[in-house]
Amino acid sequence: MVYLLAALCAVFFLVLCLLFCKIHQMRRAAEEIRLEFSARLKEDTNIGIDISCGDRAMRRLAAGIDHELKLLRRRQLSLEQGDRDLKEAVTNISHDLRTPLTAICGYMELLDREEKSPAVREYLEIIDNRIEALKELTEELFRYFVVTSTDSYEEREFLSLSEVLEESIAGFYGTLKGRGIEPAIRLPERPVKRRLNRAALSRIFSNIISNAVKYSGGDLSVTLSEDGVIQFSNLAPSLNEVMAGRLFDRFYTVESARRSTGLGLSIAKTLTEQQGGVIHCAYEKGRLTLTLRFPSSL
Repeated sequence: MVYLLAALCAVFFLVLCLLFCKIHQMRRAAEEIRLEFSARLKEDTNIGIDISCGDRAMRRLAAGIDHELKLLRRRQLSLEQGDRDLKEAVTNISHDLRTPLTAICGYMELLDREEKSPAVREYLEIIDNRIEALKELTEELFRYFVVTSTDSYEEREFLSLSEVLEESIAGFYGTLKGRGIEPAIRLPERPVKRRLNRAALSRIFSNIISNAVKYSGGDLSVTLSEDGVIQFSNLAPSLNEVMAGRLFDRFYTVESARRSTGLGLSIAKTLTEQQGGVIHCAYEKGRLTLTLRFPSSL
């Protein structure tokens, strides 16, 4: 009886050991699948998921995940190619539109020299305004798809944020003065430097200032903090919270800026994120505030 109990205990212990080994093997296989799956998502490769475990169920699981991963990869490549084709097509169309628009502008200048009745002069003025709006739209379309489809902003250098900011504001001096806007600028005494692309940073600031000119109720406040946070704030009585929340949407326009295509801030957002920063807007008590942050790690 004692021998029988000892034999049963030995068998039970052996079964427990085998079960423990099996569980350990399954856990190791699951971890291998997780690591392989994570690596395949980050790499552009057709290498399949391979595990050391010989368990049929786990190998079938790995094979099934590998199959779905390859399908996902093909769909991703197809979408990326379609996105590139679309951007190239729109860029080419935007470029091709410049030639007929230039010709139309030339004929409009010739017509302007001819004698016209008041009615004809009024109609021509309307046509000229629409042509200018179309030119602006075409130019912004071209700039937007150039920004999102090329690597022209990859080159980086250590820049003084305050220096580039001052240059951008100075470039709008005439426009701001024409609108009766005297910007209030607050910059830190110590230079705040980040590793960014100069052309991209200038475009970001210029697009934001241009937006402020469109919506400003007569003021503009620009603040740069020592931790790399830039705020552009102005009264914007023509906006509300819903409109402000959509200012970064492509092609979004508001009634107070019908000639705006909505691409300026969309480009600013795209470039900011490409440079490793973040941008957001807030609207409170009739005041619009755009905030950019470039982390110190840049």
